[in-house]
Parts: sequence; C-alpha cells; structure tokens
Amino acid sequence: MAASELYTKYARVWIPDPEEVWKSAELLKDYKPGDKVLQLRLEEGKDLEYCLDPKTKELPPLRNPDILVGENDLTALSYLHEPAVLHNLKVRFIDSKLIYTYCGIVLVAINPYEQLPIYGEDIINAYSGQNMGDMDPHIFAVAEEAYKQMARDERNQSIIVSGESGAGKTVSAKYAMRYFATVSGSASEANVEEKVLASNPIMESIGNAKTTRNDNSSRFGKYIEIGFDKRYRIIGANMRTYLLEKSRVVFQAEEERNYHIFYQLCASAALPEFKTLRLGNANYFHYTKQGGSPVIDGIDDAKEMVNTRQACTLLGISDSYQMGIFRILAGILHLGNVEFAARDSDSCTIPPKHDPLTIFCDLMGVEYEEMAHWLCHRKLATATETYIKPVSKLHAINARDALAKHIYANLFNWIVDHVNKALHSTVKQHSFIGVLDIYGFETFEINSFEQFCINYANEKLQQQFNMHVFKLEQEEYMKEQIPWTLIDFYDNQPCINLIEAKMGVLDLLDEECKMPKGSDDTWAQKLYNTHLNKCALFEKPRLSNKAFIIKHFADKVEYQCEGFLEKNKDTVYEEQIKVLKSSKFKLLPELFQDEEKVISPTSATSSGRVPLSRTPVKPAKARPGQTSKEHKKTVGHQFRNSLHLLMETLNATTPHYVRCIKPNDFKFPFTFDEKRAVQQLRACGVLETIRISAAGFPSRWTYQEFFSRYRVLMKQKDVLSDRKQTCKNVLEKLILDKDKYQFGKTKIFFRAGQVAYLEKIRADKLRAACIRIQKTIRGWLMRKKYMRMRKAAITIQRYVRGYQARCYAKFLRRTRAAIIIQKFQRMYVVRKRYQCMRDATIALQALLRGYLVRNKYQMMLREHKSIIIQKHVRGWLARVHYRRTLKAIVYLQCCYRRMMAKRELKKLKIEARSVERYKKLHIGLENKIMQLQRKIDEQNKEYKSLLEKMNNLEITYSTETEKLRSDVERLRMSEEEAKNATNRVLSLQEEIAKLRKELQQTQTEKKTIEEWADKYKHETEQLVSELKEQNTLLKTEKEELNRRIHDQAKEITETMEKKLVEETKQLELDLNDERLRYQNLLNEFSRLEERYDDLKDEMNLMVSIPKPGHKRTDSTHSSNESEYTFSSEITEAEDLPLRMEQEPSEKKAPLDMSLFLKLQKRVTELEQEKQSLQDELDRKEEQALRAKAKEEERPPIRGAELEYESLKRQELESENKKLKNELNELQKALTETRSPEVTAPGAPAYRVLLDQLTSVSEELEVRKEEVLILRSQLVSQKGAIQPKNTMTDSTILLEDVQKMKDKGEIAQAYIGLKETNRLLESQLQSQKKSHENELESLRGEIQSLKEENNRQQQLLAQNLQLPPEARIEASLQHEITRLTNENLDLMEQLEKQDKTVRKLKKQLKVFAKKIGELEVGQMENISPGQIIDEPIRPVNIPRKEKDFQGMLEYKKEDEQKLVKNLILELKPRGVAVNLIPGLPAYILFMCVRHADYLNDDQKVRSLLTSTINGIKKVLKKRGDDFETVSFWLSNTCRFLHCLKQYSGEEGFMKHNTPRQNEHCLTNFDLAEYRQVLSDLAIQIYQQLVRVLENILQPMIVSGMLEHETIQGVSGVKPTGLRKRTSSIADEGTYTLDSIIRQLNSFHSVMCQHGMDPELIKQVVKQMFYIIGAVTLNNLLLRKDMCSWSKGMQIRYNVSQLEEWLRDKNLMNSGAKETLEPLIQAAQLLQVKKKTDEDAEAICSMCNALTTAQIVKVLNLYTPVNEFEERVLVSFIRTIQLRLRDRKDSPQLLMDAKHIFPVTFPFNPSSLALETIQIPASLGLGFISRV
Repeated sequence: MAASELYTKYARVWIPDPEEVWKSAELLKDYKPGDKVLQLRLEEGKDLEYCLDPKTKELPPLRNPDILVGENDLTALSYLHEPAVLHNLKVRFIDSKLIYTYCGIVLVAINPYEQLPIYGEDIINAYSGQNMGDMDPHIFAVAEEAYKQMARDERNQSIIVSGESGAGKTVSAKYAMRYFATVSGSASEANVEEKVLASNPIMESIGNAKTTRNDNSSRFGKYIEIGFDKRYRIIGANMRTYLLEKSRVVFQAEEERNYHIFYQLCASAALPEFKTLRLGNANYFHYTKQGGSPVIDGIDDAKEMVNTRQACTLLGISDSYQMGIFRILAGILHLGNVEFAARDSDSCTIPPKHDPLTIFCDLMGVEYEEMAHWLCHRKLATATETYIKPVSKLHAINARDALAKHIYANLFNWIVDHVNKALHSTVKQHSFIGVLDIYGFETFEINSFEQFCINYANEKLQQQFNMHVFKLEQEEYMKEQIPWTLIDFYDNQPCINLIEAKMGVLDLLDEECKMPKGSDDTWAQKLYNTHLNKCALFEKPRLSNKAFIIKHFADKVEYQCEGFLEKNKDTVYEEQIKVLKSSKFKLLPELFQDEEKVISPTSATSSGRVPLSRTPVKPAKARPGQTSKEHKKTVGHQFRNSLHLLMETLNATTPHYVRCIKPNDFKFPFTFDEKRAVQQLRACGVLETIRISAAGFPSRWTYQEFFSRYRVLMKQKDVLSDRKQTCKNVLEKLILDKDKYQFGKTKIFFRAGQVAYLEKIRADKLRAACIRIQKTIRGWLMRKKYMRMRKAAITIQRYVRGYQARCYAKFLRRTRAAIIIQKFQRMYVVRKRYQCMRDATIALQALLRGYLVRNKYQMMLREHKSIIIQKHVRGWLARVHYRRTLKAIVYLQCCYRRMMAKRELKKLKIEARSVERYKKLHIGLENKIMQLQRKIDEQNKEYKSLLEKMNNLEITYSTETEKLRSDVERLRMSEEEAKNATNRVLSLQEEIAKLRKELQQTQTEKKTIEEWADKYKHETEQLVSELKEQNTLLKTEKEELNRRIHDQAKEITETMEKKLVEETKQLELDLNDERLRYQNLLNEFSRLEERYDDLKDEMNLMVSIPKPGHKRTDSTHSSNESEYTFSSEITEAEDLPLRMEQEPSEKKAPLDMSLFLKLQKRVTELEQEKQSLQDELDRKEEQALRAKAKEEERPPIRGAELEYESLKRQELESENKKLKNELNELQKALTETRSPEVTAPGAPAYRVLLDQLTSVSEELEVRKEEVLILRSQLVSQKGAIQPKNTMTDSTILLEDVQKMKDKGEIAQAYIGLKETNRLLESQLQSQKKSHENELESLRGEIQSLKEENNRQQQLLAQNLQLPPEARIEASLQHEITRLTNENLDLMEQLEKQDKTVRKLKKQLKVFAKKIGELEVGQMENISPGQIIDEPIRPVNIPRKEKDFQGMLEYKKEDEQKLVKNLILELKPRGVAVNLIPGLPAYILFMCVRHADYLNDDQKVRSLLTSTINGIKKVLKKRGDDFETVSFWLSNTCRFLHCLKQYSGEEGFMKHNTPRQNEHCLTNFDLAEYRQVLSDLAIQIYQQLVRVLENILQPMIVSGMLEHETIQGVSGVKPTGLRKRTSSIADEGTYTLDSIIRQLNSFHSVMCQHGMDPELIKQVVKQMFYIIGAVTLNNLLLRKDMCSWSKGMQIRYNVSQLEEWLRDKNLMNSGAKETLEPLIQAAQLLQVKKKTDEDAEAICSMCNALTTAQIVKVLNLYTPVNEFEERVLVSFIRTIQLRLRDRKDSPQLLMDAKHIFPVTFPFNPSSLALETIQIPASLGLGFISRV
C-alpha cells in the first residue's frame, strides 16, 4: 500500500512550528498525488494551507492513533519519527507523571525536579526477578536486566548514563548502584554494598558543585565497576574518573559555587578539631565567593560534612588522613587569598608576613621564604645555564591558581585511589557491572578545549551506540531468518578520524605544543591548511581566524582556538612543586611522589576537566639533567588513551543505555520545554535509534498476537488450525505489496506505517460493525418505544372511557338523590309551618289563662299581707316596752362587773411578771423541742451515712477528681447556708426580744395586748410561709443535688464502659502488635540461628581441626543440647570455637574497621553484662549463706532443697567464669596488633564473635519467653476486670435522700427553733465543728487523691512522650514489676508445695513398696506341705485383656532411634494417607507421659529436647517441601495441644472425658516447654508461608493478570522491543485454574495432616493476602494492565477465588477482606471517570486503597480500544483535592512479604490415648504400650 493513501480526510499530521517545534493538524480533504498544498485545520480551529516542498514533495509526518499515545516503548508506535517521539514523551511526563520511557534498547529518563516515591525498597523488590518488558520503564528495570544477563550469559555488563548537566545522570547512576547493592547483597560480613554506596557522598563532595543548571552538578565523569563473585554477590568495586573541572577551584561564574567540600569545611569551621585550620565564612575566601551564591536552598553544608566524614570512616580513611585532607583543602582556600604587589610591569612581590601565605605555609609544612620567592619568580634553563626570572603580577596570579588547581587535582586522584583500595576485594572477581556516568554533548556561546574533549568522547560513545543498535537489529533479523539488507545509518567515523587520526586536530595540537614558539594562531592556521575544503566535516567561520567548526553527529559546534595550547600543556612551575615535595607534612609529598614515574590517574587542564587513564605509560629515556616535563604527555594525549581504554572496556561488555533529558532550564517540576527536549534527543542518539529502526522493519508481531489483534479482519473460513498460515493468508489479502512485510520464524515484520494501515482497516471494520450494531439496537429501541407508546395509548383510552362511564353513573345517582332530597325538604317545610301555627295557638291560650289566674292570686296576696302588718305592729309595741326595762337591769350589772374587773387586773399584772407563768403557757413546746432534737439527730446520722457513701463514691471514682471538686464546692455552699441559718436564728432572737417588749406594753393596756396578739399572729403566719418557701427551696435543691448525683453516676458508668471498651480494643491491638513483633523476633532469631549454623559449617570447611581424643562431657550436657533448655553448661556448639581457638589460622585477611568497631561495642556490652552477673552472683551467694544458716536449724528433711540451691549456685559460678574467660579472650584478641589475622576465619576475634552470637541468641530467647509469660498474665488479668456496678451505690444514695422529704416535720422543726434558739445554736455550733472536721478529713483525702492523680498523669505524660513501641513497654513495665514480685512470691510458695507433694509421693511409693514386700513375705510363710496336699486339677485359664494406661515405654538408649524413625526418616505422605492425623504427636506425648509417670526429669527433658531438635533438623533438610512443613506444623500443634489438654490445669480440662482426666501429667509442669513448642510452631508457620509464597509467586501475575480467563475481552496492542525480548520461555503457562488447583492441593494436604481448622483459615488468609498484594503491586507498575477490560478480568478472577472460599467453607476466615484493595482497584478501572459525582463515588468506594495508589491507577489507565477514553488530568487533580485530608500511608506498593501474626487456639482431641495402635511400618518395635 502506498503511503499517500493514508493522507485522507480527517487524517492527522504533524507540521513544524517555531514555538512548539511540532504542531498537530487535521486534513480537511484527501490528498492526491500531485497536490502542492494540503488543506489543514489546527487543533485550535484555525484553517491553514501547508505548502509541500517542490523538490522533495515530502509529506508531513502522520500522527499516531490516540490509543498508542503514552506507550511504554517508543518502538511500539505505528509511526516512528521525531514529532511522535516528542509527543509521546510529553504526554507521559506531563499527563501521567511518568519520567521513564523505553526507546528500543535505550531508557529515556526525564528529570522531574521533584522527589518521587518510586525508589523505595518495595519498588526494588517488585522489579527484582522481573522481565524488562513486563514492568513499566524504570532505572531498576535496566539494572535488573543487566544483573540478569550477567548471571545468565556470564558476560560483563555496562550501564551507560549520559545527558546534559542537570539532566539527572548522577542520580540515575546512584539508583542503579543502590539496586545492585540491595538485590545482590555482599559476599562477606564487611558490608561491601554499603561501602559502594558510601563512595557517592565522598565523590559528590569533592567532584560536584552548584551550577546555573544544577545544584549538584557532577564536574567529572566516572566509570564504576561493581565486582561480583560466582554467586553474583557484591565483593568490591573500582572507580575511574574522567575530566575533572579544575578551573572551578579558582574561578566560578555568577550564581555558581566551588566544589561542595570547601563550603562544608567553612560551615564546620567552629568544630574544635577544625580550629587549627583557621577557617571562616565562605564569603571570606576568594576561591568560594566569586559566584556570589554560597548557600544552596534546602542543603545544610554542616550536616553534609558529617555525612562525608562518616563515609570516609566507613571506607577506611582514618581520622588522621581525613584531617590531612581537610588541611590541604584549607591550605588551597588560604592560597587563594594570597595577594601580589606589582613592582613594575615585569616583577611583583608578596607583602612581608602576609597572613594568608603564612597560614598556607603552616598548614602545608613548607618554608615561607621559599614559597613566597617561587610564587614571584620562575627558573629558566638553557643548554649551558639556568636563570631565575621574576614574573609579572598577572603571571604570578596565574601561577598561584595553577598551583591550587594542581594540588586539588592530585588530592582528588589520591582520594579516588584510597576509595578504590577500600572497595578492592581479595576475593577473585568473577564478573562485573560497570556504571558510566558521563557528560553529554555540549555546545555553548563560547566553546573551548573542555567542550572539544567532551564532544570527542560523545562521538566515540555514539559510534559504539550506533554499532550496538545496528548489531542488535541484524541479530534479530538473522534469528528470524528473514532476508537481510544493509540499512543505511549515520556512521560518525569520519568525524572521529578528523579528531584523533594522524594529522588530526589532536595530533596537530600536540605537535604545536612541542614548538618553542607555538601559539593558538599558528595552530589554527595549520588546521585551516590541513582540513579546510578537504574534509566536509571541518569548516572555518566567516568572521574569525581564531576558530573552527566541526560537524558533530548532533550539531555543528564552533570552537575558539584561544587557550587550547595552554590547556593542553597543563604547565605548573616545577620549583613550586619541589617546595611542596619538601614539606614536613607527610600527606603532601604523597600526592606528588609518583608524578615522574607514572602518569597521574587524573591530569588536569588549566581551565577544564581532568581526563583519567588507568594504564601506566612509560616515559621516554631522559638525558642526565633533563627535566621530566619535556616528555610529559599532553592532556589531549592522555584523554585519548583513557577514552580508548574505556571503549575497549565497553566493547567487551553488554551495554545498556540510559539517556537523561533535562525538560527545562529553570528547574520547574514537571514542566516540558519542547525545544530543549528535541535538542537533547537529537544530541543523545535517541532519534538515531528511531531512524535505524524505521529504516528496516520497526513493527514486529508474534503470530499469536497478530491473530488476536486482527481476528476481526478474518472470515471464519480463513481461520485455520495453523496460526502462522492463517496470518500469511490474511496479510496477502490485506497488503498487496509484499515488500512491506516479512514472515519470520516466530514473528511478522512490518515496514513503517503498515501497522497504522492495519489499525485503520481494523478500526473501519469495527466502526462498520458498531454502526450495524447501533442500527439494530436503535431499531429495536424504537420498536420497543412504539410498543410502549401503543400500549400506553390503549391503557389511557381504557381509563378515560371508564372515567366517563363512572361520571355518567355518578350523574344518575346524584339526580335520583336530588329528587329524594327535594321530597324530604318539601315535607319538612310543610310540617314546620304546621308546627308553628299549632305552637302559636297553644301559646296564646296559655298566656290568657295565666293572666286570669295571676289577677286572682294578687287579690288573695294583698289580703294576706295586711293581716301580717297588723301582727307585726302589735308585736313591736310590746318589745319596746320590754327593752326599756331590760336596759336598766343591764346597766346595774355593768357597774358591778367593772368594779370586779379592776380587781382582777391587778392580779394579772402581778402574775405577768413571773417566769413560771411563762413556762406554764409554753409547756407544750418542750415536747416539740425534744422531737426536734431527735429529728436533728436522725438527720445527722443520715448526713453521716451520706458522707460515708460519698466518700465511697470518691474512692470508687478516683479518676473523676474534677467532678468531686464540684461536690466539695456544694458542701461549702451548704456550710454557707448553715451560717445563713444561724444568722436567721440570731435575727429571730432579736425579734423575740422585741416581742417581749411588746408583751410588757400589752400588759399595761388591754387594747395594746389585743393589737400585739393580732400582729404576732400575722407575723407568725408570715414567718411560717417564709419557712415553707425555704423548705420548698431546700427540697428543690435536694432534688437537684440528687439528680446531679444520679446523672454523675450514670455519666461515670457510661464513661467507664466506654473506656473499658476502648481499653479492650487497644489491648487487642497491642496484643496483635506484640504478637507480630514477637513472631518477627522469632523469625529473626531463626535466621540468625541458620546463619550461625552456616558460619559454623564454613568454619569447619575452612579450618582444619585435629581430631582430639575422647572428651568426657558432663551428664547434664548431653540432655541440654537445645538452645531452649536453660542450663548454664557450655554445649558443643559453644565449645567448638573455643577448641578452634587453640589452632593457628592459616588464612589471613586485612583488618576490617567496621568489624573492629562492632567488637569494641560488644566488649562494652559484655563488661556491663559481667558486672550485672557479678552482682547477681553476690546476691545469690548471700541468699545461699542465709539459707544455709536457716537450714541448720531446720529438720534434715530439707536436704534435697540444699542440694538444689548448691547446684544452682555452682551453675551461676561456672557461668560467671565462662563469661570472664570470654571477656578476657575478647580483650586479648582486640589488644593484639592490627595484623591481617584478626578478622580471618578462625582468628581469635572471629571466634569470640561467634561465641557471643551464640550466647546472645540464648539470652534473647530466655528474655523473650519471660516477657511473653508476664505479658500474657498481664493481659489475662486486665481482661478479667469487669465494669463495676456503680448504679447500685447511686440508687441507695437516692433512697436515703428521699427520707428527708417530710414537710410537716420540717415545718415543726423550724417553728420550734423560735423557742429553742439557744439550745439550737449550741447544737449548730457543735455540728459545725464536726462538719468542719469532716471537711478537713475530706480535703486531706482529696489532696492525696490529687497527688496520686498527678503522679499518674506525670507517668502518662512521660509515656506519651516516648515512641509507640517504648510507650507500650513503659506502660507494661509498671504492671510487670508489680506482677513479677507477686508472681515470684507465688512461685516460691508453689515450688515449696510441689516439693512437699513430690516428697509425700516418694514416701507413699516407699510405703507401697514395703506393703507389697510384706504381702509377698506373708505368702512365702505358707508351708509347702499345705500346697502339696491339695489336689491339682487342670484348669483353663482365660487370658485377661490388659487395661492400657495410654503410655509408651522405651529405654533411654533407644531415644535417638525413636527420634530417627518417628521424625527424621518419616515420610509424611504415607503417614497422612494411611494413619490417623497427628500420630507422631500422640506417640511422643505418650512417651512423655511414661517418663512423667516414672518421675524421671532427665528423661523428660532429653526426650523433649531431642524432639524439638529433630523437628528443626528435618525442616532444615526438607524445608522447601510443603507437605513436610505442613505435616510437622500439624503435629507440633497437636503435641502442644496434648501438653495443654493433659497438663492438669482446669482451663484445659473442660472438654476431657473422665478417662482422659486420669491420663493427666502427675509429676512435672511442662508450661515452659509449651512456650518453646509454641515458638517452634510459629517458626514452622512462617516457613510454611515462605514455601507457599515461593510456590505461588510465579503463578500469581500470569494467572491473575496476564492470562485471559474471559476470552476476547482484552485487546492486544502493538508492543515494543522490550516485550519481544522477554527471557521467559514458558510465559503464559500459568492460568487462574493453575492457582485454584494449587490452592486445592494446599488445602487437601493440610486437611489430610489434620491441621486445626482455625490454623487452616489463617494459612488461607495469608495465601489470599499474598495473591492480592502481588497482583496489585504488579498492576501499579504495569501501564499495559490498567484498562477497562483488565478490570473485568480481575473481578472475574477474584469472584472465582471467592467461589473457592465458599466451596471450602472458608468465607469467615478473613481471606476475602485481604482481596479488598485488589477488588477496589479493579472497580476503579471500570467506573466512569469524568464528572465530580464520579470523583465522589471513587473516593467513597476506594477506602482500602491509599491516595497514592488511586492516583497511580488513574495515571496509568490506558485505553485498549479507540472507543475508550483517557482519564483527564483535571479529574485526577479533583481526586487528589478530595483525598488530601485522608491520612494514609504514602507507600505506593503493598508489603507482599508481610505475615499476619499467627495464633494457635486450643483444640482438644477426643481420641483416647489407650486406643492408639502403633503400626509396624513406623519401625517402633522397641517401645511397648503400658
């Protein structure tokens, strides 16, 4: 197909643009051959006519489909050209925030100018072992590919990192080295990988500086060879450096700095050790202040100095050498401040006693006069004489600067040499990986010798790169057996010849340097004469005679000739060097001692970078007296040799290329400048790679991939069983030009643009299919709509007609009803009218008849009243007469009575003055006062009871002290009220006094007495009302108080319950964390144990040990071989290094400083441990003496305890002696001279270190067990605390308070107070005193509670300031100390009781034995005659079935045979299938039961120790076999459960049968061994998880991600070179069915072995976590997997896993929850991602994913088909804004190595021990059932 056919309407093209370099446009009409103009429309909507070049008629490059934009590999693009590359890089960098992209074999890295979280150890682990094309582009992928090819091909590798300054070369090289250090590890204990990484800060400090382009720019190139041994572990490294920029030492441009080390020195000038250097601020020195920017933002030079010194120490540069280096550097700074005074134009002088020069001479150890003289003079030598000539001020300044540069360059070389010595390994290097960090192509406004050397090196590297790319292409074509034709590619050999060939630029430069009067001008003329118009790559500028132009592969560069000769000569006055060589400072002459013999590894240019050569070049023979400088190699010659050596090294390795791109010149994060990017892409060779690929067949598909992608273009009849033939037939129909493609063995090769054509046909076919589907669906939708409308119309008609009929029926009903209403209305009206007429008639009749009757009644009434009037008048007359008579009689009586009253008044006045009368009047009130007194007493008792209850509440709720303060305040208020009541009583007394005065007045007159009585009554009533009001107020206050108390009690109860729930949850979390931490410690301990065994094996192999004679060991030694027994004797493993110490070591190695420091630290720890043990020993001795004194007074029955104490003391003494011996040996080993034998295997220090490792391991195990026991007890005690019932006290309080509510009694009491004020006052005073005393006691208690609370708060505050781990430890420590004391007391009592029980049992056995002997004796006393006389009859004796006790008896010497047959040589497969689950555990426990029955503690200990060691051995031997590990995990747990079930503890005996309870252990408590077995089970479980992980790991990615479980859903996109070169041959063999089959296998094996169901659930949960974590991690690192179709595949796969859980009844195991992050990631790939509502739904849905993971998935989301849409950048920003408040981990990947803490719930067995039969197949015939 012709390329012009693709230029149709709507096709998109790229056109050049001066601003954006390339701009996208769309064709408005088809292009026809012969058209001179293209009608285009730009993206912003502007129309444009694009004129074609009339000569070439080259069409603009086509744009790739959107589906291919953002690909990982640029070679996967359909169109390979510059705009496509630029656009793809921009989209990945700006939109997806991806800085790495593949371009064939090149990794393009764009500097983000921002810290990205993609370099952690989790990322390293994710890339480790993966294929390069399977993961997203990364520097780690390149490093992994190099590491893998080194191991697979056994060929050395190189990683070539190049780019501009500031592009990130150094960082990329640093990450590559970090990857090697992390993945490979080191082959020795010297931590070589740390040293390799530690070389970076040193080289950065002395070789990096701040420039305008980069704050940490490398001003030299370096090639680091990282050496590996045969096991591909790092053993050492070697560094070569190139082109150090010496001119920076003496000059810096604006906004630039000198090398970092100078500013680090100035920042650390205040340190005591730097006082002698007499440094100051960086602005003080001329060499550090020229740039005017001494500080870098965000960098602390003082901290960097600390890092540099630490790195020097790690690399073996001692403190004295470090101070020597700093001394020389400080001297260079002071040398820069030396000033010259001009005498005349040809001479100068230095002021006398010039401070900078004086300091320089003091630091360098040279004579002031000599240095001052030769700085201002130089020596000229002729054939006959030698002259000393003064120099001008300018020449003197240049000579000073040259000397400073020369010193710094030599110091740089010296440091590099020492770094290489520190990284050098004595082990033979098997292979290496080289990392080349070198400058990229440079072109500036003014280009000099430095740029010439740099561009020359890049020409050589580009040539090597082109040849390598060309070679790979050719190999690929030959491998696929397709016709190979030479591809034309740019060869820059002519440019290299122009530079380095005979009569080339460098050759002419060296020749001109030898001329006596050679100059830059004469050299330029020679260049013009030699190359101008003869070489096409050499040009002369039009306006200059002192410059030349060379056409490099990247661009034309104009070089200025000025300074070339001086920089190439690199002259330094020899006299100044001689002065320095004569220095008393030892380090300084070392820098110059090899200058004459061997060319320095780094030579310098006077204003440029320093080239390095590792090959020694022999100087020509010099005549006597001739200086060596005449034969000194020029800089150009040295650089050429170094470059040739580098190219030889690179050509001998397999190269890997990393091209670093600088996106902008302003260091803005994620800002892309197209012009700068294109310039660098052209310069670094990326576009050349594209051009070479595009010249041949750039697009390559495997037959299966082609078939999967373009199956839609085939008809059913075209599909054959042979995929290859099918693809051939289809291609012949689709592409007629056979030159456009080729068929290889496994792939189809396409020319450029053909894949785009196929994609266009495929898209057209899919579009037509979509249109047909749309047509059909739209027709179906319209028909459905019509049917719905028709059905709706019929329904509406039906309802309307029904409505009309209902309306008509309603009308008829309303008409009929109206008629009926009218009938009844009319009847009602007529009846109403009749009723009115009738009522009116009756009313008239009634009125008339009433009127007549009333008239008659009036007449009768008048007559009657006249009679009554007469009667009353007559009666009145009679009464008047009577009253007159009566009045006269009454007057006489009054006179008499008045006389009698006066007499009575006198008597009353006399009686009123007496008290007795008053008492008689108030005699009734005394009873009321007594009642009041009793009431007050009762109230006092109630008050006291309330106070007691309140005190109880205060004690109960001590934490609520603040609320108690409010209660105290209320008490104070009540006290004030009592005082107010007292005041009221006083006022009442005053009132009574007034009333007495009134009483005296009333005695004088009767009227005043009556008025006083009325007033008194009124006031009394008023007072009663006030008292009632006060009573009601008191009641309300009392009710309020009761309510508050009730609320407080309720609130306290709720808070206590909440706190209890929270504390319970916190304790559960702490318990899980503690369990996880403990299990991690166990894992680490097992790793150290394995490491110790490996070291011991290596030592046995490396050191020859003479076989000693038989050595007798202690009897306790043989039974204590396990590290879990707590004996203090030395085991064989410990004794082995001690015996080895006696043998001289044969192999010697240099002393390792890090090992020496570790040993020093260990010495101090041992001294502390020795002191603590000594104290403990003294204390034990004192206890033993006291116990001895007591024992003398006790009965002799305590002899066994004395023996136990003495044995314990002897063990402690032996342990102390052993520690003393170890300490002396360690000190002796460290005080020896620093000879190479110190760190050799078998040397004293080495052996002592092994000894200490063993002892530390045992001590660690003991401490862990003690801490775990105490913590478990603490947790159990805390868990037993139940919430206290605080409601009962409050209810009692309320009931007591309710008794005070009798209104009548309170009113009587207050009325009685008026009469008994004095008595009441005295009682109130006494009550007040008692109340104050109670308050004082309450205050004292409250104060004590405050102090206790403050102490607790201080303790809490101290704990809160600690980190979380230390906080838990500190909080538990307090409880642990208290519980420890209690437990120790209880343990002592328990030991005493156990001893008493054992003693009684022994006595019982003795008595039983004696009784048995007596019975036998009685039988023997029977005479033989009696027996003979009895007749003997033959009797059949039936065999009685023996009643077994569930024990197994074996001899002690058969113990090893038992362990061998039952553990070491047992095959799990046969046992699991044929026998009962857990049979070995039952057998072992029955043997333990028999040893317990015999009360043989040695036998029990020996059997358990042998069992544990045997299990460890078999797991170490067959630890990779899942069945073996599962079998012994199940049996270990069963053994642990048996020890618990038959321990005799009530908690474990609940489910036992009576027979099982009889089988409990009787003599020994094996709780300690239960803990040991639990630890062993944890280790086996962790090993089981590792085995599971190793088995599942290769399956997960292929089965969960890559395999298409639902066929046809995932489309195949064009792939690049990386995917084609995958090194996995069996890729895609694992499917989801493989994973499920493996899960079934695991589950069936565990069930066959009888593993506990809860433990199976934990294993399944761990398996599912591994599957989810690995799948999600790969998803986050693979852009090709983040698509909608892949999300569907993942969700289907997860549903299959969930179905498996349902089938196995494991849904409640927690396994499904571990897959939640993966499920949410799959949902995230499938949901809509456009609107704000979608963003809100995503944020609420993805709660198990972190923000970083959500954003990463959205960034990686890639459409597979054109119908899918990309995620907009604005949508991702919206997600980030919504999730910014979410607090989650910043870590991107899940920790796939995480292991959940395991628990072993108690699972008793219902199997009876006596029923267990031992099969003969186990070979245990030597044991018998008992």
